Amino acid sequence: MSRDAVKFGRMSKKQRERVEDEVRFHRAQMRAQSDAAPDSSVFDTQTPSSSDQLHHGGYNGYAYSNNDVGYNSPYGYQPSVTPQQTTMGYDISTDYVDSTTTYEPRSTMIDSDFIGHTDGDISDVLIKTLADAHANTNTKLDLIHEMFRKPPDVTRILFYKGLGQQEIWLDCAEKLTQMIQNIIEFAKLIPGFMRLSQDDQIMLLKSGSFELAIVRMSRLLDLQQNAVLYGDVMLPQEAFYSPDSYEMRLVTCIFETAKTIAELKLTETELALYQSLVLLWPERNGVRGNTEIQRLFSLSMNAIRQELEANHAPLKGDVTVLDTLLNKIPAFRDLSLMHMQVLGKFKQQHPDIEFPALYKELFSIDSTQDTT
Repeated sequence: MSRDAVKFGRMSKKQRERVEDEVRFHRAQMRAQSDAAPDSSVFDTQTPSSSDQLHHGGYNGYAYSNNDVGYNSPYGYQPSVTPQQTTMGYDISTDYVDSTTTYEPRSTMIDSDFIGHTDGDISDVLIKTLADAHANTNTKLDLIHEMFRKPPDVTRILFYKGLGQQEIWLDCAEKLTQMIQNIIEFAKLIPGFMRLSQDDQIMLLKSGSFELAIVRMSRLLDLQQNAVLYGDVMLPQEAFYSPDSYEMRLVTCIFETAKTIAELKLTETELALYQSLVLLWPERNGVRGNTEIQRLFSLSMNAIRQELEANHAPLKGDVTVLDTLLNKIPAFRDLSLMHMQVLGKFKQQHPDIEFPALYKELFSIDSTQDTT
């Protein structure tokens, strides 16, 4: 890391003061936790087992606290958590502010490494950090490609095609929940994310987790087969079709949007940076720390621009890959809203269905909230 250290003086006075404050915060935190976190490696990450993930918060620690009911969700829905509901839902907030959790993210450590770096060097550090975070929270690419090469499992494909509407909804919700758990782990490793307010962390994840799931889905798509790696089986798009026209449109739009990302043939590092960019998009409704989020977004923007310019020529004329990626973000917003609308309709038709707790909390649904 020492070869990257250059001129701290190139930062503005405000930037230096902010970084110095963060370093003091970090050092105090590390002194307090020296027994619990002896490893000093900046880039070391841990992926906890499903049984260990932030267990102290209840339901693996992924829940919203009782203090998070005072503001609107980014989709215009009110969060469904009520006081003393810790046994019925996830408590995400405790994970974000309590350093006594069994899994201790190390994202704040990167802020101290920004001292003495030029903008380009900051981008290098950020690229390395996010690439590692992505690698540690995703299925390995070689395993995905191995599944692409296997012949179709006709028996299992027929099984999924034969599932009823409620069964496929529950199965998809379960798979999405597993992916979102990894997305949350990824978000916590984005440099500076853990320093945002608790409310902003939750708001960004509530509004952005479905969007990041689409980005992650793109690497699971086999474009030749028009099939997606779904758990441990390759399923064609038609396996998710429904007699309901709204559900059919949602499935079609999700596949089409994920395909447009896959067709760009982004590297794993580029996908990692793109996820950070999408999550930190500063125009999300309900966030309060706009200045800090904008700062983190700008760092991600500089890093992804550097990476894409090194790997990709313009697509057509002067339209770059980055232009194309940025133009897709509104489509993610539309899909998130469409998902909420279709989910609300499904819940009205099936009020007794029980979704995974994290899915319910992120998408603000429960038995008392079935309308939009």
